[in-house]
Amino acid sequence: MPVAMARHILVKTKAEAEKLKQKLAAGAEFDKLAKKHSTCASSKAGGNLGEFGPGQMVKAFDQVVFKKPILTVHGPIKTQFGFHLIETLYRD
Repeated sequence: MPVAMARHILVKTKAEAEKLKQKLAAGAEFDKLAKKHSTCASSKAGGNLGEFGPGQMVKAFDQVVFKKPILTVHGPIKTQFGFHLIETLYRD
């Protein structure tokens, strides 16, 4: 079974996610933005979700983690939790 490791920033609005994505593009550190802005409990770990396999996250999240290029920030991705910026660190 494939395994991936990803981190994310979860916010309430698409506009907020877009603003944070621009900051990342300008060189801001992902973990610092996650600690400051993310509403997920993973924010304490800089947004790091650890390792997980397909089906452990909601479908829209899985689509990014298991199909899109790694080490690239994707999003905003809308789920029932809000808007995510997702970066897959690795997958096998």
